Amino acid sequence: MKKKDDNDIILEGNFGGSDISGDEFLDDSVVAEENTTEAIKKLKEKLKKAENEKSEYLTGWQRAKADLINARKRDEEAHRELAKFANEGLIVELIPVLDSFEMAMKNKEAWDKVEKNWRVGVEYIAQQLKKVLEDNGLQELDPLGKSFDINIHEAVEHVPAGNKSDEGKIIEVVQKGYSLNGKVLKVPKVRVADAQK
Repeated sequence: MKKKDDNDIILEGNFGGSDISGDEFLDDSVVAEENTTEAIKKLKEKLKKAENEKSEYLTGWQRAKADLINARKRDEEAHRELAKFANEGLIVELIPVLDSFEMAMKNKEAWDKVEKNWRVGVEYIAQQLKKVLEDNGLQELDPLGKSFDINIHEAVEHVPAGNKSDEGKIIEVVQKGYSLNGKVLKVPKVRVADAQK
């Protein structure tokens, strides 16, 4: 290798059948430098694209995770609702039995004639049945003294009010109503005090 002047380098020798001059060498290094710059630029573009995709995938994953959590919550709520009313059919069938106990004990004259031990036993059985039903969400609807509402009460009789303050109020519950976890299963049958004419 010889120097022509300060800036020129001449390579001597046989490199694959041709001589390489410094000018050709410099051109290759410039090309290599341009290729390196271009390669870095392409790598930066690929990195930016990969970061955008990562962000997109992360956002999608987070959204999917939130959707899954919400779906689980809705599913759990649906199961709770189903469990609240799963025994509804059985409870509806047991309400007439409860009503029969109520009617038997409500007839004071006949009830008082029954032997005391037998009465106590029947009352105990009625209380057991009532407690089991209440533990499963059944509630009595006993609107005695409340204002009559055609949407939630069934009037079996309208009687003249004894005084003005009783008008439109329920003065007797003929048959109790029942609700299961807030859902009315049976409306109460009542006597209502009407205004005197």
